[in-house]
Amino acid sequence: MATIELSRENFYHNLSQLALKAGGRERLAVVLKDNAYGHGLELMARMAHEYGIKEAVVISNAEAERIRDLFDNILVLGDTPRVDEKLSYAVSSTELLEELDPQVKLELKIDTGMHRNGIMLAELETALSIVKERGLRLFGVMTHYRSADELTGEYYWQKKRFESVRRKVREAGFASTRFHSHNSAALLRSRSFDEAIARVGIAIYGYNTLPAAFEAVELRPVLSLWARRVSSRRLRAGERVGYGGTFVAPREMTVSAYDLGYGDGWPRGDAALPYQTAEGLPILGRVSMDFISVEGDRERICVMEDARRAAKHFGTICYEMTTALMPTIPRVVKE
Repeated sequence: MATIELSRENFYHNLSQLALKAGGRERLAVVLKDNAYGHGLELMARMAHEYGIKEAVVISNAEAERIRDLFDNILVLGDTPRVDEKLSYAVSSTELLEELDPQVKLELKIDTGMHRNGIMLAELETALSIVKERGLRLFGVMTHYRSADELTGEYYWQKKRFESVRRKVREAGFASTRFHSHNSAALLRSRSFDEAIARVGIAIYGYNTLPAAFEAVELRPVLSLWARRVSSRRLRAGERVGYGGTFVAPREMTVSAYDLGYGDGWPRGDAALPYQTAEGLPILGRVSMDFISVEGDRERICVMEDARRAAKHFGTICYEMTTALMPTIPRVVKE
């Protein structure tokens, strides 16, 4: 069976670089949603806990339950809020504010320009009034940047808008409420981080998505994807491989099948533009549901050790390359 290896050394290197930017590891909230971007929720949570991280971010209550004993607070981004001292909830609508139990740890999400979800700026006063009138527990106020990883000024005008939000919330009397807006890209480009936490996602897994014009912070990929040889055969020149026989052997050669396919979350891609593994071996012919074929007879091959390179080949982003990998693939921590 294919396996995923996770480098503890690289993970801790990334956390140390981000802690330097944030002003300490206690200001990092590791984003572990969607099976830790495909890396494995429990394994990554355990390593983060052992490093000294106190806060995590997930998408659901189910994810939070699986790691609740490892963190002081877990921010849930997309599930039904409930009263739980370990959990805080992103709330994006005034309608939900009218329904919340007053003891829920509420983190009001403000739309400062992303226009995906969140309280619109024009609704902020109304939202704060509801919080006051209902005696809700405003634990935090947050926003999300839409273009922090692009060479534009949009990060700055969103940041300025959020500073205005912070001022209004304080003026409304919420003295102990925390504020956070920075994702990985925003933190990496920041020179004066002054918020309670930074919600760091893709960067902890080893990817700096900022253009080269920004300060280079070296991050190291945590995940590598490996496949095991299932069978080998010796082909004559002219014999064809896989569905449709799209690869034609140009000479006598040894070809082996390995236990990875699109059923595991690996892209099918275009057989006419073959992906090359981390070791420089082209995938021969079409990717099957459970198998790929490459030349040679090695017992084990490293299919991917840099999701950014793979993403470039498939015309996508490194987030998708790792998140798509099925939870059924065994994951192990490499010490």
